[in-house]
Amino acid sequence: MRRIRAAAAGAVTISLLTAATACGGGSSSGGSNDSPKTLTYWASNQGASVEVDKKVLQPELDKFEKQTGIKVKVEVVPWSDLLNRILTATTSGQGPDVLNIGNTWSASLQATGALLPWDAENFDKIGGKDRFVDSALGSTGAQGKDPAAVPLYSMAYALYYNKKMFADAGISQPPATWDELIADGKKLSKDGKWGLGAEGSNPSENIHHAFVFAQQHGAGFFTADGKPDFTSEGAVAAVKQYVDLMAKDKIIAPGNAEYAQNQSVSDFAKGKSAMLLWQSASANLTSQGMSEDAYGIAPVPVQSGTPGTGTNVNSMVAGINLAVFKNTDNLDGATKFVKFMTSDAEQKILNKAYSSIPPVKNAQADPTFNTPANAVLKDTLAKSAAALPQVADESQFETSVGTAVKELFADAAAGRPVTTESVRAKLGKAQQQMPTK
Repeated sequence: MRRIRAAAAGAVTISLLTAATACGGGSSSGGSNDSPKTLTYWASNQGASVEVDKKVLQPELDKFEKQTGIKVKVEVVPWSDLLNRILTATTSGQGPDVLNIGNTWSASLQATGALLPWDAENFDKIGGKDRFVDSALGSTGAQGKDPAAVPLYSMAYALYYNKKMFADAGISQPPATWDELIADGKKLSKDGKWGLGAEGSNPSENIHHAFVFAQQHGAGFFTADGKPDFTSEGAVAAVKQYVDLMAKDKIIAPGNAEYAQNQSVSDFAKGKSAMLLWQSASANLTSQGMSEDAYGIAPVPVQSGTPGTGTNVNSMVAGINLAVFKNTDNLDGATKFVKFMTSDAEQKILNKAYSSIPPVKNAQADPTFNTPANAVLKDTLAKSAAALPQVADESQFETSVGTAVKELFADAAAGRPVTTESVRAKLGKAQQQMPTK
């Protein structure tokens, strides 16, 4: 483990320390590293399970050790624990050398001062900043500051649909608008099966969808000067529209209000639900036994028209970044590891394993990533995805609003009314939980 200056975390409030959110799914203890030939690495849970991630990562870490003589001790951290673990590390003075962070947390963690800034000199050590695509770099920290992390995996949301269930219901093509999705969902919600899966108890999924719906309603959750604005007409309408898929439209099973990470993916893979809104799900579905021929992939619906910029945004810029704690006593080794993980060769291997898109230009151009499924994701990232707000309190925003949506899903599942007033009240409570300046 690495020691980090506790004072570096002055920008993190006590409320953040209880946060548990995510973007994008062994043990460690404090103390110095065994030697400069050892690195500790916290990897996020990207696959269907922690065990799947270990199988993906260990051969690559072994390769790095063979090339450099540096051993990497990896811990795959579940999304439910990752942010808390990172924030605790920034305040306790103990953390890993290198870690994965959800790209939406970049500005929040940057504000702690604990992460290595990726200035021109540091980027040159890994081949230069211009190796990375602009959309991925846009979610690496606050505008006007050196990035706090380097893009590792890029993802976008898409609509996954069960081809057989669609055919059996007489539906010939995937829905392009929410009205069409609701109409199709009602046809598909029968005989114990449901039109759409969701994870109402997963704050990170909740915030991602709430953000996209808000964009489609012409709203954001922050003002131009970075102040919370959770109760605007557009934000309230957006959250209500999302929760209404269960509360009013009844195309999501009430039990989904209690679902956490990957449970909706599992239901979709088992044919319990006909549609799924998920980020880069192909590898996850394959690992759960669903053939790629069994499902189709389409852009996430919009209010009307076709996906694009402005109110036709249909995904957040999803992804994982790679960060270094700046007080590591093995900065050279950590930098070499970042260079290895973002090399063209490793980008192809890792992003193929996770069905994500390489944020490195040369790797993204590889034919491996020109499949029909990846075409939807790449097109979304290029044309119709928007980055979550890169503000210092972003991670607390994810926690408070994601939890508000969780509570609204619980109301819907219990048969309690979800109204414009009740949504505004929950979002108002969430805004009160934000740090005051």
